[in-house]
This record gives sequence, structure tokens and C-alpha cells, in this order.
Amino acid sequence: MYPTRKLPIGIESFEKLRTEDFYYVDKTGLIKELLSNWGEVNLFTRPRRFGKSLNMSMFKHFFEIGQDASLFHGLKIADEKELCDKYMGKFPVISISLKGVSGATYQAARAMMCSIIAQEAMRFEFLQTSDKLSAKDKQTYDQLTTVALNNSESFTMSDSTLTNSLLQLSKLLHRHFNQKVIILIDEYDVPLDKAYRFGYYDQMVDLIHNLFSQALKTNESLFLSILTGCLRVSKESIFTGLNNVKVHTITDVAFDEFFGFTDKEVCDMLAYYGLSHKYDTVKEWYDGYQFGNMDVYCPWDVLNYCSDLCADPEAEPRTYWSNTSSNDIVKKFIYKAKTATIKKEIESLIAGEAIPKAVLQELTYSELDSSIQNLWSVLFTTGYLTKRGKSQGDILSLVIPNLEIHKIFKTQIYEWFRETAANDTAKLDALCQAFADGNAPLAEQHFNSYLKKTISIRDTNVPKAKKENFYHGILLGLLSHREDWAVSSNAESGDGYSDILVEIEEHSIGIVIEVKYAENDNLEAGCKEALRQIEKNRYEELLIENGMNKILKFGVACYKKHCKIVMP
Repeated sequence: MYPTRKLPIGIESFEKLRTEDFYYVDKTGLIKELLSNWGEVNLFTRPRRFGKSLNMSMFKHFFEIGQDASLFHGLKIADEKELCDKYMGKFPVISISLKGVSGATYQAARAMMCSIIAQEAMRFEFLQTSDKLSAKDKQTYDQLTTVALNNSESFTMSDSTLTNSLLQLSKLLHRHFNQKVIILIDEYDVPLDKAYRFGYYDQMVDLIHNLFSQALKTNESLFLSILTGCLRVSKESIFTGLNNVKVHTITDVAFDEFFGFTDKEVCDMLAYYGLSHKYDTVKEWYDGYQFGNMDVYCPWDVLNYCSDLCADPEAEPRTYWSNTSSNDIVKKFIYKAKTATIKKEIESLIAGEAIPKAVLQELTYSELDSSIQNLWSVLFTTGYLTKRGKSQGDILSLVIPNLEIHKIFKTQIYEWFRETAANDTAKLDALCQAFADGNAPLAEQHFNSYLKKTISIRDTNVPKAKKENFYHGILLGLLSHREDWAVSSNAESGDGYSDILVEIEEHSIGIVIEVKYAENDNLEAGCKEALRQIEKNRYEELLIENGMNKILKFGVACYKKHCKIVMP
């Protein structure tokens, strides 16, 4: 029977997912685990796109008074009858996401914060007529909702109203229901990230610190609070004085299976959609994250690839997760790799090896990219690196988790190399001219100079052809510097596809270049193989057809950080 459930791509509403027949990977065991491992204020840090917002929506619909209990029928938590009787639908819930708090100025971001909190307060309009609240209480409520009722920048909350907003709202709900409140704050660190980028970080730190201190510290109306974010921002900047916070990071064993898909969950999903034959591909591309002791997949990737496969059984895997971000942190890491030691460590990562590093999980945003050592920690906490094996204190063995992230690193290395090379046009011109003059020894000298400075991609787990692609890409980028040359890659010519063809129309010169990876450092043999391939497949034919009178043929062999270039 053809599967009927829709794939929930981008669905962060638990209610919508359960009522509109979407496929759901059951994470309701998180509710039992949370209540069994009690903490009044809980912070979960996980990389983006690992299901944090959906889990927060699940919490809201489980705990909130008046919610539909049928949403949980057939799920794991429904088997916990005693727990459900005690907690399900028993609490007023304040639920906000700070994902949308951004702006080029502090004033703009602050206005967004006011609007988000006011809109949440508007969900409780019954407080205006509650016989449990005094006239003063209702006046306090009106102050919280003025922004939502008057859609204008001239209506905003005062500083005291804003910083006390979650505290006051929880008190009002407590009085009305005679029941303590649950506060959910999703993506708590997004406003800090935006503030750091736009230069008002200190102001935003003060605002969030004051907001959290009022709502989460000595709040007699608080029963439970749950926060999520990507980073565990240093206590000195946000959580000062909040000694009741239990932090659950990606290194902790507790809750390790509830963010991300486990191997069994992925197998079940693939089987449901008739895609079990794609298991190896899905695992290679999207598995590899280690949270606590659990090996997990990125849900966003798995869902998107399954969706593509349902539409096109021949669909190739893509970098879905990376396409939702600028990957700036990887770029900063590559660009800060100034020393030979760091470059070798990056090369080892690309080769699939583990690098032992001290990881700091508490940093302020001003510290994130202040040093290359801190960037190792950020790459780990944001999901670009993951750990392997047991931790030795703060020392973790870091690896690139999967093919998708591997591709991100390779792309950023290429970009770094192109930008670095472009800073010295005289050197680039000299390399290009050596090829145009048919001077193989000089071309070899210049290309060797570039290879010694680059971060080489020497992945030991890929076939020879993919190793050749690295050197091919580097040389292609260098030759493309000459805007007056027509440089093409993998163009059909003769009886095959040549690596690089160059047309210098002004002088009617055509250049054919074939690149080989020299196994066991046998550069001479690699060059001979390259030249034989050029002759056998007649790669020069397209150049001749396009009017090039002089044809130059180069065999290029590379191994690690050196090369050899010869002509017939």
C-alpha cells in the first residue's frame, strides 16, 4: 500500500503535525524523561534543525490547560497513564520563540521582543474579565498587550514592563488558574547572535539577562521552565544568579536520543516510504552526529532527501542542512588557519581523522571567533564537528560527521584558496603565462608554490578520481584568473571529456591539460598516463575546430602538496 502520511518538512507545530496526517517520529518519551530528571529551569543546547522547536511545541500541547489530549493517542507518552493524569493539560503555559528577534539596531530588535511577548499575552484575553484578578492586575495585563493591540512603533513597553513581562504574565495566570506556570523559551540565543553581528550585543545581553532573572529566578509562580538554543552562552553574561538552571548539552548522556533521528527511526521511515534501499546513502550523508552516547542523524536532511526521493527515485543527496545557513563559522575557521599546525589539523579532518581538542561549551559571543581555539568549540556546538568515543574531561576527539559537512569544508577551502590567490595578481599572471609559453618546468614551479600553501584535501576514504578533482579544481581556479582566456572544464572534445581546455583567442593558442593523482608519489607515471589519455581521446579536436592554430598539451600529476608537469 502506498504511504499516505506527508513528510513534515519545516513543520514545527505539534498540533498541525498530528492533526493533518504528517509522519511523526515519536519523541514524546522526552516528556517522561524530563519529569523524571527534575530541574526547575532546563536548557537544551543542540545544533539548528535538530527538532528543538517541534519538541517545544510538543511540551506546550502536553502541559497546557485546554489542549486536545487526543494529539497524544498512540504515542509512547500515552502509555504512562499515571504521569498523564498528573501532568497532561494541568498547567497554564507561556510559550515564546525568540527566533524572530533581530534587527540592524537595538531599538528594532527590542521592538520585536515587545511584539512577541505581547502577542503571547494576547492568547490569554480571558484575564481581562477574570474574577480572580484585581483592577490593578488587569491594568498590568493591559500594559503587556498594548503593543499587540496598537500596531505602531509609537506603542511599546517601558523597560520595566518589558523586563518584568514574563514574570507578571506568569503571576496573572497563576492567580487566575490557581496553578503554577510553565514557561517555554525557544531559540533563546538568536537575539544575541543578531546583536553581536550588528553591534549592540551588550544592550541585548542586559535585556535578556534582566528578562530571565525576573521570570526564572525566585518566581513563586513558576512550576517549570524549558529553554532551547544552539549555544550555551556563558553564565557570566546571561544566567548570572540563576543557580536553578540544569543545562543539557550535546555531550550529556541524558536526553541524547530525543533531538535528531536515531538509526532505528531512520530505518523505520525509509521502510514506510519504500526507500530502504537508500539506507547506506542516507547514513553516509546525514548520520554521524554523536549526542551523549547516541549516534543520530540530522532530521532536516533525512526528511528533505526522503521528499526528493519520493518525487524522483533517482534524486541525488544534497546539502540541505548547510543551505539553511551561510556557514560563516566554517569560513572564519578556514581563514584563521594561519599556522602550519592548524592547516595540517584541517587536512586531517578532511581525511576522516579525529583531532583531540579542548572544547569550551560556555563562551560569550564576543569570545566565539576571538581565537582559533574557541572556533573549534563553536564548530562542535553548532554541529559542523562532532565527537567520537569517550571524552577525556574537556578533551574531545573531533571529526567531521558526514559527507554533507565534509562538502561544506571542501567548498570553503576552495573559496579561501581562490581569494588568497587573487591577492597576488603578478604571481597568477606568471603561472598562466608559463602555460601559454609552453614552459612546463616554470608552470610546475609556480603550481608547486601554490600547493605548498594551500590546505590540501587528501581524503583517504575516497576513490582516486575524487582526489584528482581537488587538484583539478585548484588549477582550474588559478587559470580562470585570466579573464581574456576562455577556460572550460570537463568539456566534450574528441572521444571524451578533457579536464581543462583553454583558448587564447588573441594568439590562437589552445591548451589541453589532463590532471592525475599520482598513487604512491609516482609523478612521472602519472604525467605519462595523462599525456596518453590526451592523445588517445584526441582532446585537442574542439580547440582546433574553434580556430586554435597552436596546441599545447600538458600532463599534470599531483601527490599531497607537490606536482610534476610535462609536455609531449
